[in-house]
Amino acid sequence: TLRAQGLNTFRIGTMMERIIPDKLTGTINETYFSGLEDLVKDVTSKGSYAVIDPHNYGRYYGNIITSSADFGAWWKTVAARFKDNDKVIFDTNNEYHDMDNTLVHDLNQAAITNIRAAGATKQNIFIEGNSYSGAWHWIESGSGDALKNLTDPSDSTGKLLFYEMHQYLDTDGSGTNEACVSSTIGAERLAVATKWLKDNNKQGVLGEIGAGVNTQCETAVKGALQHLADNSEQWRGVLWWAAGPWWADYMYSMEPTTGKAYGTYLPILKSFI
Repeated sequence: TLRAQGLNTFRIGTMMERIIPDKLTGTINETYFSGLEDLVKDVTSKGSYAVIDPHNYGRYYGNIITSSADFGAWWKTVAARFKDNDKVIFDTNNEYHDMDNTLVHDLNQAAITNIRAAGATKQNIFIEGNSYSGAWHWIESGSGDALKNLTDPSDSTGKLLFYEMHQYLDTDGSGTNEACVSSTIGAERLAVATKWLKDNNKQGVLGEIGAGVNTQCETAVKGALQHLADNSEQWRGVLWWAAGPWWADYMYSMEPTTGKAYGTYLPILKSFI
């Protein structure tokens, strides 16, 4: 398994609607949630971290979430179930996009405040930005300015808040192509985000990276990982996208042992552990 190879953090994708199906302020679907709890327990009981990742893009049933109060209520309900597990990490939402930056700030702050109010006071929280939380667009998208003043009621230093960014290495950074722009594009696309983290005394995590299996991409990924290692005071970790049996022949799949990326990129990732 990936855990046996030294990987210690697993991002578990879910949907807000599956957990609380009627409305954001509603009640948990216990049938669905029991499966999520079992998965989280399996990951954390063996010493690894489980990231709860509502993969919603700032939407609920396809509509942009405009009520930070309702968003906070959802998180308070969910976080209460994991408040005693210090191996759980809360990812406020996957890849906000095409939203007002003030709203992205307000949703993130509501999540932080309500996760803490639920009693989950010691766990890390992953903050995501606008424009698909892209590292290379962190400044120009306005995410940097909008999110730098988020506060954590449980820790005035803010050291439990990690700014989660995503970065792919194809032409448009969407992660939909096997080709990478160049052999140096990995480090290049992270540079602006690294500077922001350093300038603002923040910590980041690269929550998604993936690339095709070819020499140019392999070199680019190594460059990205080396950049993270060289700036380890700012970057606290990296997660490969993605793994799981349902990915079938997905070009970036890290599913042991049949995933297309597994044989090439697992040894590269291990070399940076």
